[in-house]
Amino acid sequence: MNLRISVTDRCNFRCRYCMPEEGMQWLQRDLLLTYEEIARVVRIFASLGVSRIRLTGGEPLMRRDLARLVQMIRRIPEIEDVALTTNGYFLKDQANDLVVAGLARINVSLDSLIPEVLSNMIRGDHLARIWSGIEEIERLGLTPMKLNVVLIRGVNDGEILKFADLARTRPFIVRFIEFMPIGKDDGWAVEKVVPTQEVLERIRRRYPLTPLEENDNRPAERFVFTDGTGELGFISSVTEPFCTRCDRVRITSDGKFRTCLFSLQETDLRSMLRHGATDGEIAEAIVGAVWKKEEGHLINMPGFIRPERTMSQIGG
Repeated sequence: MNLRISVTDRCNFRCRYCMPEEGMQWLQRDLLLTYEEIARVVRIFASLGVSRIRLTGGEPLMRRDLARLVQMIRRIPEIEDVALTTNGYFLKDQANDLVVAGLARINVSLDSLIPEVLSNMIRGDHLARIWSGIEEIERLGLTPMKLNVVLIRGVNDGEILKFADLARTRPFIVRFIEFMPIGKDDGWAVEKVVPTQEVLERIRRRYPLTPLEENDNRPAERFVFTDGTGELGFISSVTEPFCTRCDRVRITSDGKFRTCLFSLQETDLRSMLRHGATDGEIAEAIVGAVWKKEEGHLINMPGFIRPERTMSQIGG
């Protein structure tokens, strides 16, 4: 089981597939889990066999002194790996502190290599700043870095081969993610989804690809270029759901435990933490929730129900 922890619901971007441009209501600071509470929760999860942690948001680097939390988590003996997902805007300034603190891996969301297209998608002209953060991570040697690309038909799907070329020429693993119905007013429609098989076909016309056999229950299907130069990943949540092999669970920034991004149920760990629950009682609540983990999210099926929260509120 791998645990994703959202450290804040706030974000300085307004990505169209994630949140509306205006009207977001942010959590008050006292509703967020403190770093000490997060570290305690991680110790409890570690006692249950969790060894890999990913910090998310919102934009996690908006949380002050995030490197301190990374260091706190890395000091827990059972934790082997701490990773981060970020939009990259604050990355250049914080990269060194994060690496020194023990950050092992990083994913940067980068949906376009064309300034005008990216500006439209994230509602901000930030490509140069994001790229400077990516280059700083590359300079510090925290590679291979993953670049997450949400594909939307008619918006950025013309850049598939450009991203494939990037994976061949730089120490980046490009991951193509199918457009999911998780943002408020995101305009999602199945016609806007670019299926993984279509992406694979486009790339294979230029470059032969070989699937990697060992996926380790990861949500991404992994492929290497057959000539050995570079790797791609594909997250096919809409057209090829991976629910039966998914071992991801997550905690929202206000301390709610969710067994799926699309869960309709949450377990309130914050209340337990702040009202005297023992580690054993919290562990029991976690195990009970995992046993009730949904069989699947039903995207694009009649029974699908959108979560009430946006991606930034749940945690990316």
